[in-house]
Amino acid sequence: MSSPALLTDRYELTMLQAALADGTAQRRCVFEVFTRRLPAGRRYGVVAGTGRVLEAIERFRFGPDELAWLAEEGVVDERTLAYLADYRFTGSIVGYAEGEIFFPQSPVLVVEGTFAEAVILETLVLSILNFDSAVASAASRMTSAAVDRPCLEMGSRRAHEEAAVAAARAAVVAGFSGTSNLEAGRRYGLSTIGTAAHAFTLLHDDEASAFASQVASLGASTTLLVDTYDVRRGVELALEAAGTELGAVRLDSGDLGGLAGEVRHQLDAAGATSTRIVVTSDLDEYAIAALAVAPVDVYGVGTSLVTGSGAPTCGMVYKLVAREDADGVLQPVAKASTAKISVGGRKAAARRLGQEGRAVAEVLVEGPDELVRGWTPDEGAEEAGVVDDLSDASGRNEAPSNGAGSSAGLRALHVPLVTNGVVDHRWVGAAGVEAAARRHRASRDELPRGARRLSADEAAVPTVVLELQG
Repeated sequence: MSSPALLTDRYELTMLQAALADGTAQRRCVFEVFTRRLPAGRRYGVVAGTGRVLEAIERFRFGPDELAWLAEEGVVDERTLAYLADYRFTGSIVGYAEGEIFFPQSPVLVVEGTFAEAVILETLVLSILNFDSAVASAASRMTSAAVDRPCLEMGSRRAHEEAAVAAARAAVVAGFSGTSNLEAGRRYGLSTIGTAAHAFTLLHDDEASAFASQVASLGASTTLLVDTYDVRRGVELALEAAGTELGAVRLDSGDLGGLAGEVRHQLDAAGATSTRIVVTSDLDEYAIAALAVAPVDVYGVGTSLVTGSGAPTCGMVYKLVAREDADGVLQPVAKASTAKISVGGRKAAARRLGQEGRAVAEVLVEGPDELVRGWTPDEGAEEAGVVDDLSDASGRNEAPSNGAGSSAGLRALHVPLVTNGVVDHRWVGAAGVEAAARRHRASRDELPRGARRLSADEAAVPTVVLELQG
């Protein structure tokens, strides 16, 4: 695969040039990835794309072609080109495990290194995490609405060709059972699905010959698309072609709930009680929920999934929260811009669990850098109170009486992803996707009751701060 080094914004490199010139490029810095708010009406988000970020960092190199183009376009000077020629990320990254639930202000990724090596990762990191997390967040709502019925990803024709691969991966992280995209299957070990479209039926002289051809090629366990013409007649012909061993029929138009009921009755009357019903046609989480009482066995989702079901980005940002001063001491820094305030200093993160093992609060751990860096849930901390809206740093109130701000019952959320430039390969490739899918199931099961409802509401749990005392 080609280098991702130029999948970035120009100002990352012009900042680098200026920092190299004034001597600040080698200052140790801490950058934090978070979102200030969830999309309207959403109660939680899902971290996805972490494995892809790590894969991209390993390939983030400025080769002869990239350097030649930068020089030809005059993007940066010779000194900066020389730095880029030897670029390797040697810093460290911790973050939420892929598949983990997140909330506003959750520090989902913390990147530490020199300013020079960390700043030029910003655009690529955000590009991956914002897209993949948006798809996974939508996918989680869909698989939650589907309960135990499988969901299949089939949105490749509605996305950029590489975005389609990423979307398929993110969907599986959030519980989808398979994808129609073959490259996603090859690259990440995903199960692939698909049989025939309406074009195959229309190619033949009649529906009967189309079904007979498909069964002869793929076997009776195939899925036959029965709504090209008349659904009832289509089911009859499908059973004539495959018998009662027919694997499934697919409905792609019309009143899916009503048709599913009619088709189920027709199949059962013919003795095809094990033949499944697959529904497609512009489904989203609301349509899936509406079909809960219909005899549907499998949902196929495309456009709504790969576009984040109305929220195509998570609004994640990559902000400098600490940097070395002239004396080599790490100092917290923060923006004070209207509506874009950030909170300075490195943060650790944990989830406060109640007696039933359900989340009570998202906990941000703040304080002196050396204490935050080495913090574990077993260490004591003073409550600093609930944060109602961390986009406004003044929104700090008294600690909640339910114990959400205490240090007891905490599950640490940060895991090591890169250590001194070395990527932890547990999080990449097919194994990384499997681990992320497991983490998502466990994390979503921790949500409080009602948090998975599709009705619009606030974040499922509050965010609180634990202040470490030096």
